[in-house]
Amino acid sequence: MRLTRMPLGRSGRRVSFEKRLRLWLCLPGLLMLVLCWLLLRHHSDVLLQSLVLLGLALGWIFAVSVLMEQIVRPLQTLANVVAALREDDFSFRARGGQRNDAMGDLALEINRLAGMLQGQRASALEAMALVERVMESMKSPVLAFDPEGRLKLLNAAGERAFGLQVRTALGHSAVGLKLEQLLDVADEEVMSLGSGQQSVRWVVKRTSFRLRGVPHTLFVLSDVSAALREEERLAWERLIRVLGHEINNSLTPIKSIAGSLRGRLAALGSAFGERTDFERGLEVIENRSESLNRFLQAYRQLMGLPAPRLAPVSVATLAQRAALLERRVAVTVEGAAEVVVQVDADHIEQALINLVRNAADAALSPDHAGGGDPHVEIVWATVGSEVVIGVVDNGPGLTNAGNLFVPFYTTKPGGTGIGLVLAQQIAQAHRGSVQLANRTDGYTGCRADLRLPLAG
Repeated sequence: MRLTRMPLGRSGRRVSFEKRLRLWLCLPGLLMLVLCWLLLRHHSDVLLQSLVLLGLALGWIFAVSVLMEQIVRPLQTLANVVAALREDDFSFRARGGQRNDAMGDLALEINRLAGMLQGQRASALEAMALVERVMESMKSPVLAFDPEGRLKLLNAAGERAFGLQVRTALGHSAVGLKLEQLLDVADEEVMSLGSGQQSVRWVVKRTSFRLRGVPHTLFVLSDVSAALREEERLAWERLIRVLGHEINNSLTPIKSIAGSLRGRLAALGSAFGERTDFERGLEVIENRSESLNRFLQAYRQLMGLPAPRLAPVSVATLAQRAALLERRVAVTVEGAAEVVVQVDADHIEQALINLVRNAADAALSPDHAGGGDPHVEIVWATVGSEVVIGVVDNGPGLTNAGNLFVPFYTTKPGGTGIGLVLAQQIAQAHRGSVQLANRTDGYTGCRADLRLPLAG
């Protein structure tokens, strides 16, 4: 390829193509006029000489103008088409293109290029629309950050998971959005967000991609909380099955031997001076054996929860039934309009009974700080696509919310630690949840919320 230097004008700018073309076309005309003048200068009629030269000059100027129009106008049209392509406007086409013609070939090729770019643009838009539709329908949060840690991509699931909005979050740094923990997580690592009962565990899939030549980092999060809870439940079930087998093998002979010793002790009569101590010891053995047996049966009930049988039922009916079974404290029922849910009535009623019993125990606690007589209130309201059934007490409130749903954990002297766990498992089997928190209405006590999806 040969490089040529463009001619420059007086101001140092390059002379335009039109000016250079006009100069090159006018030069032959000037030479022709000079030649004609040399041929006619010996002619005696000066007027004739002037008319001939003037006619030749005007004719040549007209010919140059027509030729300039035939050359410059198609080039301007093609330039407009190319400019439109650069602006992603594919509606312009060059007309008059034909083969075996230099300008026509160029017009045809530019038209074909425009058609190809238009097709690629349409395909890219369709692919982008598909990607956006897939991302919006995904239940997994998807986020992307640029090398400076600014958020560049966020789908609807990510908005819900992190409490963000696309309009205000895009372009902000991860530190400002409180997502810096996400940038430090390795691929396939489990990350926990939130705390206590609201804690959610995610498996993070991390990869890199380029956008306009700039490397970005893409994060796809998968909620594994439900799977981990199920694994935890199965682990507890296996553990309790083993413990139950071993404890039953020991409890049965212990209780039998204690009963036999009590019978033999009665036959000894008063001659045996230490009879009182033996009776007290045997009574302790029998009581603890019976208590341990009840404890074990309660855990078997927890791990043997059957699948729910769904049917429409009124929330008010469930609340009234649970309230009538608690006689130690006053239980009031007050809810919103009639709400129907698609649940297993027996299961949900058992969950409400456990929550009401737990609330009554708290209200009757020795640490009751006042606020009137011990009482429990059952309320409900619809929130979005859920109904929230609240059980409110005026007890001392929560002190260790992190262990509420841990089996075997209890703060009550005679508790088994399965009431809240059973209620949580029942709620999760109905695609709901149970959450406990201290009251925020200015009173002491706790509020337990049983969340259930509304009937379809």
